[in-house]
Amino acid sequence: MVSLLLAVIYLAFISLGLPDPLLGAAWPTIYKEIGVPLGWSGVIFMIISAGTVVSSLQSDRLTRKLGAGLVTMLSVMMTAAALFGFSISHSFVSLCLWAIPYGLGAGSVDAALNNYVALHYASRHMSWLHCMWGVGTTIGPFILSNALASGGTWNDGYRHICYLQLGLTLILMLSLPLWKKRGEPQNGEELSDRPMKLKEIIALPGAKEVMLCFFCYCAVEQTVSLWASSFLVKVKGIDTVTAAKFAGLFFIGITAGRAVNGFATLKFTDKFLIRFGQSVIGLGILMMLLPLGNTVALAGFVTVGVGCAPVYPCVIHSTPAHFGAERSQAIIGVQMASAYVGTSVMPPVFGALSSVTGLSVLPVFLLVLLGAMIFMHERLCLKAPD
Repeated sequence: MVSLLLAVIYLAFISLGLPDPLLGAAWPTIYKEIGVPLGWSGVIFMIISAGTVVSSLQSDRLTRKLGAGLVTMLSVMMTAAALFGFSISHSFVSLCLWAIPYGLGAGSVDAALNNYVALHYASRHMSWLHCMWGVGTTIGPFILSNALASGGTWNDGYRHICYLQLGLTLILMLSLPLWKKRGEPQNGEELSDRPMKLKEIIALPGAKEVMLCFFCYCAVEQTVSLWASSFLVKVKGIDTVTAAKFAGLFFIGITAGRAVNGFATLKFTDKFLIRFGQSVIGLGILMMLLPLGNTVALAGFVTVGVGCAPVYPCVIHSTPAHFGAERSQAIIGVQMASAYVGTSVMPPVFGALSSVTGLSVLPVFLLVLLGAMIFMHERLCLKAPD
C-alpha cells in the first residue's frame, strides 16, 4: 500500500510540472491570436504567481483541516478546471480570470505534497520526485507542440493536459484511503489541528533565514532560465541556435542532477548536499563570468543547472529536521510563497538593471544572490540546527 501511494505521489509531481512551461511555450502563438503586446504574458504570470503565494500561505490551515491527500486532489481538480478555462479562452481578460484558480491550485498542491514527502519519506524520494517534476516540464511543451504540428491550436494543447489532470484527479480520489493509512511522520511527532499564524511562523528561529534562502535560490534558477540564453548571445557572441540548445540543457542538468542526487542522499546529509550544490552553482557562474572562451561559458550554463539540482529538494526535506513535524507544513508553506516571490520579482529586477548596465552584469547579479543564499543557509543551520 505504501509503495502504491508513493507511485501516486510520483504521478502527482509529474502533473505539477506539466502546465508550468505552457504559457511561455504557447505565448508566441497566443499573443498574435488575441491581439495583445508580446510583454503582456508577464501580467498573466504575475496573477498566477500571486495565487500561488496566497494558497501557499494557507496550506498549513488547509492541510490540518482536510489532510494532505484531499488538499492534493482538490488542488489538482482546480488546476484542471483552470486549464480547461485556458483551452476555451480567446481573449486576454479570459486568460487573466482563469489564471486565478490556476495559481491557487498550484500553490496548495505544491506545499502539501512537499511537506507530506518531507515528513514521511527519505530524502532520496524528495530528489527523485522533483526529478519527476522536471519530466513533467519536458512533457508539457511536447504535448503542446504535437497539438500544433497536428493542425490543432494552442487551446488543444491546454485541453489535452487538462484531460491528464482530470485523470490524475480520479486517481487521487481513489487513493484517499491510502493517505490516512500512511501513519505518523517518521520522527513520531503528533500534529495538532491549530494552524500557525504568519507572525508566529516568522518569529520561529531560522524561519526568516530559510525564507530568504529559498527566495534567493529560486531567484537564481529563474533568472538563469530567463536571461542566460540572451547573455550568451549578446555578451559572449554565441549564435542563437546554440544558446537555445544549452538553455534546454540547463533544465536537463537540473532534472538529471536530481536523479543522481537521490542516490547521493544515501551517503550524504541534506546539509552537505545543499552546500555542495551551492559550490557547483558558484563554479558555473564563474565559468560564465571569466574570459575563458565560449565553450567554458556554455559549460558554465549547464554547470549552474547541475548545481541547482540538490538545493531545492534538500532544503525542503530538511525542514522537519530544522523546525519539527508540528511546524513543517507552516514553514514549507512560507518557503513556497518565498519561492514564488523570488521567481516573480527578481528576473524583472535584473531586466530593469540590465537595461541600464547591459547583460554583462548577469554573473555578478547571480553571485550576489548566491552569496545571500549561502549566508542565509548557514545562519539557518546555526539558529535551527537539525
